[in-house]
Amino acid sequence: QVQLVESGGGSVQPGGSLRLSCAVSGSIFGINVMAWYRQAPGKQRELVAAVISGRRSNYADSVKGRFTISRDNAKDTVNLQMNSLKPDDTAVYYCNAENNFGGVFWGKGTLVTVSS
Repeated sequence: QVQLVESGGGSVQPGGSLRLSCAVSGSIFGINVMAWYRQAPGKQRELVAAVISGRRSNYADSVKGRFTISRDNAKDTVNLQMNSLKPDDTAVYYCNAENNFGGVFWGKGTLVTVSS
């Protein structure tokens, strides 16, 4: 099993920044994908950003150029730096991990609210 614990959510004004962190523990051997998803009220959960095999990163079009995902293997964390935040970024953000054995793991989520 893999445990994921998110932190860093909160409230921020439009144009502001937040940094989300996800602490990874447990059976981390074989994790090949680390990602952040989000779910806004009344909407489906969507992929925000992913880092694959510790190197290649993918981003949703809506966050390209504003968000940066990074994986710190030494600290067993995956971070999401969010800049130039918009009200549409308001959502619960979830950390996700997938391993080479078909395992998919989720954190409990952290709320990000962007409002003036």
